Amino acid sequence: MAKRELHPIAPGEIAVIGLGRSGIAASELLLSRGRTVYACDDSSSASIAQAAEKLAMRGATVQTGGHDALRIARATAVVVSPGVPPDAAPILAARNAERQILSEIEIALRYAPDLQYIAVTGTNGKTTTTALIGHLLRSLGVSAPDAGNIGTPLSAVVNESVLPEWVSLELSSFQLHDTPGIDPNVGVLTNLSADHLDRYANVDEYFGDKALMFRNATTESHWVINADDPASLQMVGGIAGLQHHFSLTAPADAWYDRDAGCLTVNGDALLPRRDLALLGDHNVANALAAALAVINASELFGSAGSRSTIADALRSFRAMPNRLEVVGEWNGIEWINDSKATNVASALVAVQGMTRPTVLLLGGRHKGEPYTALAEPIRSHVKHIIAFGEAASIVEQDLSGVAPLTRVNGSFEDVMATARKLADAGDVVLLSPACSSYDMFNNYVERGKRFRALAESRDG
Repeated sequence: MAKRELHPIAPGEIAVIGLGRSGIAASELLLSRGRTVYACDDSSSASIAQAAEKLAMRGATVQTGGHDALRIARATAVVVSPGVPPDAAPILAARNAERQILSEIEIALRYAPDLQYIAVTGTNGKTTTTALIGHLLRSLGVSAPDAGNIGTPLSAVVNESVLPEWVSLELSSFQLHDTPGIDPNVGVLTNLSADHLDRYANVDEYFGDKALMFRNATTESHWVINADDPASLQMVGGIAGLQHHFSLTAPADAWYDRDAGCLTVNGDALLPRRDLALLGDHNVANALAAALAVINASELFGSAGSRSTIADALRSFRAMPNRLEVVGEWNGIEWINDSKATNVASALVAVQGMTRPTVLLLGGRHKGEPYTALAEPIRSHVKHIIAFGEAASIVEQDLSGVAPLTRVNGSFEDVMATARKLADAGDVVLLSPACSSYDMFNNYVERGKRFRALAESRDG
């Protein structure tokens, strides 16, 4: 498909707000293209100071522990990292001065206007779907890194000496908000549910940012949509382009034929469900979405030979860390790390996928959603709830009486020790917290690593 023309950024200094991975990558890309960069971060931690020193050596003007509002107001454009909230002082300075605010993704796209990429967004499943798409593309013999919200900034990919043939690109709502040039070869919408209500005023505002993936839709666009999700179908109603649907419940372009035990694409069997080494129906949906996206990305990927290669690649794919990751089984107790389940909808699919009596670890920093939506699957699958972290009192309030519940007010080590006492042979201990991790950890990855280490130590 023909790519939309992206206008270059006007001459002048560019301000980069936030020195996390995306801010560093955007700064390095801009510097490598000869642009003048002012980069700042209100933090002055050791990691930020180290990043600032490296950028300064490259020629950027860098400020840590604060920002220069007047300098931001004079910038040609302002690049904002996704972790910087919209009400942060430097963003307000840019907005008040009517500066153009862009994401790191947008900067990368401006310097690689012909880049071929499959973009993935949604509330849950987007990271696994992105990883699956990259895995399938690479199995077909093309260079195709995973980038965006999955970890590697797109600017770092674009800044390499040779561009890849394809990119599998995960996009958060925060990134979409400031990426006016988004124009994927194929766009995937996994599902929609309430999330990030600690940052958005309401669900409609959050959904509004997700809808920005379709802002440049044309009749040549390809969209992969969850046919089982009414909110997703409503969002794409009337959107230009060709829609390809996946479903777990009814025939679609890609669907799970449960009676035959088979994943089916475009009317033909792709592979048996038993060959997909991923837990839960939601991962069947992720696999269907990934296969459908790749097959429709290029005529080369839709041949019978390519479909066979895609099926083999699905067989070889393994669960990602922190996403229903089976850590191990000791003394008959299975330990599953789903630390990435930072919202209620994600925890819901995890609990629904359990087939053994489950000790469920719920808690962390509350994100504004009630936990009552978990009640029915907890009644069916959970023998005991452990509520922990800042949200423990809210979890207890919402789910008391649904299943036996123990509130742990101590450390995460105390949480794990309690789980070990409550679990019996034949049980599962599931960390699917439905909360962010920032009360006890720097991120969900650190939380997952700690869960894994304590489970493996057998004394946590």
